[in-house]
Amino acid sequence: MSARSPDAIDRLVGHNIHIQRMARGLSQNDLAARIGIAFQQLQKYERGANCIPAGRLARIAVALDVSVLTLFEGIDGMHGPEGVSPQALLADPQHLSLVQAFSHVEDKVLRRAVVGFVLDMVQYRKARRPASAMPR
Repeated sequence: MSARSPDAIDRLVGHNIHIQRMARGLSQNDLAARIGIAFQQLQKYERGANCIPAGRLARIAVALDVSVLTLFEGIDGMHGPEGVSPQALLADPQHLSLVQAFSHVEDKVLRRAVVGFVLDMVQYRKARRPASAMPR
């Protein structure tokens, strides 16, 4: 039996591995060493160029301290009922940086104020933008 070619799910899982690795500040070398593979192989997994064996996927999840199911987030499409998945949002370095900085704000009142401010900015922007210019 020949090995199957990677498909959309393999690419999604690879993308989620990349997001989780970046969120933990790990290099490809770091994660590859933790799971006992060459960084080039991990690179292929993250790009979705190679299929990931089940046992290796489990080791990756352990090394990233996430459930295997986390690596399958978005399998029904990257956009759920609440919009873009949190995994996909964290793939953007600016989004990740914002979340990391926000996590250091310990004052709950200040945290609520920051969230309120951002939500107000979004509402203001929506109110000033013509309906035809709104993203879908």
